[in-house]
Amino acid sequence: MKFPRRKFLHLAAGAAALPAVARIAHAQAYPSRPVRIVIGFPAGGGADIVARLIGQWLSERLGQPFVIDNRPGAGSNIAAEAVVRAPPDGYTLLLITMPANAVNGALYDKLSFNFVRDIAPVASLTRDPNVMEVNLALPVKTVPEFIAYAKANPGKINMASSGIGAAQHVAGELFKTKTGVQMNHVPYRGATPALTDLMSGQVQVFFDVMTSSIEHIKAGRVRALAVTTSVRSPALPDLPTVAEFVPGYEASNIRGVGAPRNTPVEIIDKLNSEINAALADPTIKAKLANLGASVLAGSPAEFGKLIVDETEKWAEVVKAGNLKPE
Repeated sequence: MKFPRRKFLHLAAGAAALPAVARIAHAQAYPSRPVRIVIGFPAGGGADIVARLIGQWLSERLGQPFVIDNRPGAGSNIAAEAVVRAPPDGYTLLLITMPANAVNGALYDKLSFNFVRDIAPVASLTRDPNVMEVNLALPVKTVPEFIAYAKANPGKINMASSGIGAAQHVAGELFKTKTGVQMNHVPYRGATPALTDLMSGQVQVFFDVMTSSIEHIKAGRVRALAVTTSVRSPALPDLPTVAEFVPGYEASNIRGVGAPRNTPVEIIDKLNSEINAALADPTIKAKLANLGASVLAGSPAEFGKLIVDETEKWAEVVKAGNLKPE
């Protein structure tokens, strides 16, 4: 029996469309069970706060719990590796934090993954500054005064960070590169002990993430000199930027959501749409603003380009400072 060509083509087209239909149906049904958001930092920090805020929104909008899974350690590599190795089904997500995730490819010689290759960008969330802050006893009130004091007192400035390669560390290293000042790096296991020692005078300067130190600044426990972003922060509008005194200086904390490579694009697009809706919500925006964070909405492709750009930028800082992991 001769099979009509027109009927054959019609059936063939229908068969080819089946996988696409199945993918769309799968995305529409997603999520059908709880979703994990893995974070490479302890509970209570800026990344954790942002993740819980977005996770709650997604839980309410998508009808399944978005559970926060804190896995600190190894400069956030433990969390990243857990997500890289997870099934690419949308049920394991990563709270991306840069510079940390952007720095590690250059900082660590033998990672088992390539972050740019193995993590699919889903959505950017926030951009916020670090704050260059000093102990109250240090006789400086501006960035130029700090530079002059540091150059007049070589070896006497101790710079805190929450660990080698952390956002605070590389922000300080970039400052050293741009100004020529020398500072002794003192890494801590987290921002809280670093802030404690800054307030007690054990260290003199800390380029801390605004979300974790803004309350200490407002309470007058530390003296803020400048923010590290290219523009002033609405959260501390009277505070200048470092770049107003050090041309070309810029260091942002960027947070976003990623997924394992090969996660279906329909799921990524669904998550991106819901996250962007959250970032447009006045209540969410106000809560983020109270933390000193600005919303950073965009497409997965735009976030992917930002990840590549930040990775290249911070690799240069790692090389210039000859930074090595602990």
